[in-house]
Amino acid sequence: MVIWLIGISGSGKTTLGLGLKKYFDAIGKKCYVIDGDLVRRFYDNDLGYSREERAANIKRIMLAAYVLGQNDIATIVCNISPFEELRESARGKISDYNEIYLKKSVKASRAQDVKKMYNSNVGKTNIVGIDLKFDKPRNSDLTINVDEESVEESLGRIIDFIENKYPQELR
Repeated sequence: MVIWLIGISGSGKTTLGLGLKKYFDAIGKKCYVIDGDLVRRFYDNDLGYSREERAANIKRIMLAAYVLGQNDIATIVCNISPFEELRESARGKISDYNEIYLKKSVKASRAQDVKKMYNSNVGKTNIVGIDLKFDKPRNSDLTINVDEESVEESLGRIIDFIENKYPQELR
């Protein structure tokens, strides 16, 4: 199973992804977290933040997620993934793809700016939601409005979704 958490910077992808990893670890399910920032660092930040470079990074992540999923490792992807055509491509290539959209307003993300993404980079690089459009997801398996829920509530909803969809795999 591949659990792909999408949303703008500051929507809680990494926080919820790591919470989900703790859940999988507690029940003995092999899992791995692929974080977009980690992938960029692994490749020595060789890609920038243009539309094309973001797409190339997402394709790297798709391959890693596919391989892990094929080896029965629950894969948790934490990546903005702003382009609907690439999300549809992942859905087509990864048989157990589950898209979870963490919906958050740019205004709230900028105000909180946990990673200092907005204040440090406005005018310097393309920021999704400001300079690059985040395509509204058409086929998410679960949408969570993170502006209206606590982290614990959002994580609980994700776990409920997974337990309902994969009861045999989680035993």
